Amino acid sequence: MEPIVVDGGKGTVKLGADGIIHLSWRPGIVLESDDVLAAMATVNEICGGSEYPMLVDMGTTKAVTRQAKSTFQIRCAASRIALLGSSPVDRIIANFTIDRQVLPCPTRFFTSRDGALDWLLQGDSPTPILES
Repeated sequence: MEPIVVDGGKGTVKLGADGIIHLSWRPGIVLESDDVLAAMATVNEICGGSEYPMLVDMGTTKAVTRQAKSTFQIRCAASRIALLGSSPVDRIIANFTIDRQVLPCPTRFFTSRDGALDWLLQGDSPTPILES
């Protein structure tokens, strides 16, 4: 599957042959709430009613607004999320989001792509999303 550009153009999403959703943000962007909502809508569309683990490459993100951080509490088709970063700033952004929010699925920060992928693949295979 070719990556789909998220509405607003700040990122791309694809469902890889590995069964993992790959969300990549463009370098140097500031994430706003609308950007996160657009990415979630794209993820939900690609997943077609099932859940998959998701790798979020945030290593080049400049900043995340407070409103965007709050948006992370909304459930999407990700069964678990690995946040992949490379700098101390990435770790601070991720830890603030993970530690101070009630997130809808298990979420962890990694600096190693291999470590993130290993953790994501420990989860269950894709499952239908249960509507309440």
